[in-house]
Amino acid sequence: MTSPSPSVLDLAPVIPVVVIDDAAHAVPMARALVAGGLPAIEVTLRTPAALDAIRAIAEEVPEAVVGVGTVLTPEHVEASVAAGARFLVSPGWTERLLGAMRASGVPFLPGVSTTSEVVALLERGVTEMKFFPAEAAGGTAYLRSLASPLPQARFCPTGGIDASRAPGYLALPNVGCVGGTWMLPSDVVAAGDWRRVEELAREAATLRP
Repeated sequence: MTSPSPSVLDLAPVIPVVVIDDAAHAVPMARALVAGGLPAIEVTLRTPAALDAIRAIAEEVPEAVVGVGTVLTPEHVEASVAAGARFLVSPGWTERLLGAMRASGVPFLPGVSTTSEVVALLERGVTEMKFFPAEAAGGTAYLRSLASPLPQARFCPTGGIDASRAPGYLALPNVGCVGGTWMLPSDVVAAGDWRRVEELAREAATLRP
């Protein structure tokens, strides 16, 4: 990802990864996350409500840095940017997708899970990446092993990370932040308990060792 300072990786120790089923939840959820100290919010393109949610957050919660996750195609890139996305996140990458994300002018985090993928992105001038699925792909031990040979690569690990695992990732020199969902329990979101979301976000915002 090539982006102006500050990098998305440096906005907060945790990027909430949000799956929104009801677009009406988007604005109060975003406000709660921002109030708790987590301004960067990744809304995934996994539900029909996603683009409406992104648009609502972009328009009504300007203090949030709303991004879009599960970006898989150039069409996703175009729709996400049109909805107001300020960064893009993909679980993996192809030349076509990478070209579209780069051409968008929006900061992006292409997903990697192998050393060869990291080297290929570095060769293309991309130094900031999503490491996914983090726990399944080797976790902190894998990322620690990349730090010496590939010190220029920085990561946002996502996938299987919770409040107990996050500090281990955040202690690594090549990790800028982590992605996770634990501050958004499904029952809490369904109940619209945004005060509890804010509390969990505030706890997450203090996790960096």
